[in-house]
Amino acid sequence: MKYYFYIDETGDHSLSSINEDFPYFLLCWILLSEDENKKLNEQINALKYDFFWTTEVILHSRDIRKCDKAFKILFDLDIKEKFYIRLNKVIEVINFTIISIWIKKEDYIKKYWKVAENPYQISLSYMLERLIFCLWNNWHTVDIIVEKRWKKEDNALLEYYNKIYNIWTYYVKSSDFKRKITSFDFREKRKNDIWIQIADLCAYPIVWHIRSKELNPAFDIIKPKFYQKNWKIYWFKVHP
Repeated sequence: MKYYFYIDETGDHSLSSINEDFPYFLLCWILLSEDENKKLNEQINALKYDFFWTTEVILHSRDIRKCDKAFKILFDLDIKEKFYIRLNKVIEVINFTIISIWIKKEDYIKKYWKVAENPYQISLSYMLERLIFCLWNNWHTVDIIVEKRWKKEDNALLEYYNKIYNIWTYYVKSSDFKRKITSFDFREKRKNDIWIQIADLCAYPIVWHIRSKELNPAFDIIKPKFYQKNWKIYWFKVHP
């Protein structure tokens, strides 16, 4: 069976300038099968059409929270409640796995100093290992799709990926990467690919949960979807 692995980021990956309000970097990846991907597209497009009379609306976490752009309709509390119930239901019923990596940049710099790697790149290596672990005991293959950023950054990430793919990490051999991964491509968020939008919607509740530890119904919905191994939930990796 074909699987897809979709990536979204939260925060700035730079180590030279750190935002005091958000000194972190988070990658949120979702893994789902081709069949579940089709179901996700069908149900999200139906939701969009029912609320916005078009499927071209981009589900962006910030715009939804701020009731901005097309989501101004959510200022109507009745519509807002119905929208969230519908969206939460779609996320609940679609079968997908979440893998996330959380980099605390200040602690990371203190520990590794001059040998500190780009947070996006080191997160990628952790993600690829966990991806292989998820698919280890089956014949499934996976296409990896990353949200496009800027040409320089994307080229650097692709070079780093090829290095891992053709050599190894501490836990996974190159032959295992080549056996499972069939492609690594970049895609723009504005292309309206629904899986990138779902990854974005899953990333924010993770950030909120880590930072505030307050009750978060959105996090409770996605928590059962975190990667599990031997009945233990590995809902995110914190580094260092």
